[in-house]
Amino acid sequence: MFDWIFVKLGAFAYLLGSVPAAYIVARMVKGIDLRKHGSGNVGASNVARSISKWMAVPVFTFDIGKGYFLVWLAGLAGLDLFYQLLIGTLAVIGHNWPVFLKFNGGRGIATSFGVVLSVSPLLGIIVFIMSYALAPFKQLALGVLIAFISLPLFSWFLPGILGIDDSGGAAAGFLVMLFLVIMRRLVQPRSEIGRDLSLAELFLNRLVFDRDIRSRDAWVNRQS
Repeated sequence: MFDWIFVKLGAFAYLLGSVPAAYIVARMVKGIDLRKHGSGNVGASNVARSISKWMAVPVFTFDIGKGYFLVWLAGLAGLDLFYQLLIGTLAVIGHNWPVFLKFNGGRGIATSFGVVLSVSPLLGIIVFIMSYALAPFKQLALGVLIAFISLPLFSWFLPGILGIDDSGGAAAGFLVMLFLVIMRRLVQPRSEIGRDLSLAELFLNRLVFDRDIRSRDAWVNRQS
């Protein structure tokens, strides 16, 4: 039987995920379009870079909160864990391709953290630490990739320790999230600064560094 609860929650998840807290803060505080500054991403990290680190805190909190809330709401509605994760993933899709910003948003990492935290607080903490372990070396994107690759593995092999009842549903849902993280990095127009790169080099840079070129400073400052 067709599940209208999933459809309705999915639509709500996408719309809530589309609320661009980072863009709104940048407009209110500095009067700028965040998509034209820094990394160009509509997320907390770009707020910290382009506005202030303090203003990034409420943005990060809101983005985590919407992922956490939607998975909790899906569980309250009686959906199985896999479908709870799909609801959370739809919120991430909304964040990445928001209807309110002509489908040009952020990377959805904070919202994804919220989804993971709602499923397993311990796993959420582990993934957060793994993601930011490489931040001091300016390799946050690589840390995030490693952390999200580990998600389905942890949930499949360590469900009891992590407090996950449905290891299969969790692993399948986290595989969908991993696919989304990778696709968000790869599927975007080639930037002017990366026009001379080979497809192989462009692919590797986007997959590992989440940018067209290896130089972080040149990438961040390309729109200045």
